[in-house]
Amino acid sequence: MFVLRCSFLLAAALALSMMASSLLAQEDVPPAGRGAQGARGGRGGGRGGGGRGGTREFLGLGPAPDEAAAKKGEPLYKQNCSTCHGETARGSQGPNLVRSVLVLHDEKGEEIGPVIKNGRPQGGMPGFPNLAQDDLYNISQYIHLQVELAANRGTYGATYGALRNEVSGDAAKGEEFFRGAGGCAKCHSITGDLAKIGAKFPQAAGLQSRFLWPTSPGPKKVKVTLASGESFDGTIRVMNDFDISITDAGGSYHQWPRDQVKVEMEDRLSGHRALLPKYTDADIHNVTAYLVTLK
Repeated sequence: MFVLRCSFLLAAALALSMMASSLLAQEDVPPAGRGAQGARGGRGGGRGGGGRGGTREFLGLGPAPDEAAAKKGEPLYKQNCSTCHGETARGSQGPNLVRSVLVLHDEKGEEIGPVIKNGRPQGGMPGFPNLAQDDLYNISQYIHLQVELAANRGTYGATYGALRNEVSGDAAKGEEFFRGAGGCAKCHSITGDLAKIGAKFPQAAGLQSRFLWPTSPGPKKVKVTLASGESFDGTIRVMNDFDISITDAGGSYHQWPRDQVKVEMEDRLSGHRALLPKYTDADIHNVTAYLVTLK
């Protein structure tokens, strides 16, 4: 009797496992491959017709991101937000947005938008009052897309933003831009920090993304000012929605609640951001072609 009972329980467990696998297999269309119009049907949408909405609910995902809006939001996010929150919203010197409770509660930018527009001055986050409501919505959808990709890791290679390894620019014109109008040579050296950069990043798409939306190298320098006016300079150890901790020049450790101090971070990427609205498509392809030759 005991053996029969164990056999029954094992069979039931296997059946449940196969059912879960079947549900996951039904979600065979990458998130970005869905039409924007039908994608935002709600958490339970489509449950009775094809199972896709049921699978989203099973995975704990909210409404699918608006694909068209996410594409528009990508350059806006990378220009305004990526330095602190990382190119794919997974955190840099600022918090990881993929795990943010505020982001998970948001659907159409109603939570994310006001924070972007007004900032969190006491936490060191500037506001972006010049962004239009459509811009805020588009950025929110790009962030939601990153949450979606994090939940569906197996679809990364085939989803939104995939680029082919093509070099279509003129390397000579790229070098001219690098040394001249772009002003790149003022901060970078092809025998120093960019030595053999083409060998380090053999994929043209990765190299192009690297100079368009770079991450700040090394420890992040910061100035923390207390309500009393006393200030501390140092490098960031931890910074999130609640706390900031630093190590000062003498090696001493300090920590404060984010909402009780003013945080000013060194911006080493201001030159890259200034170039974003100035680049032409030809400039971008030419600089990529030039950097690829540095091997």
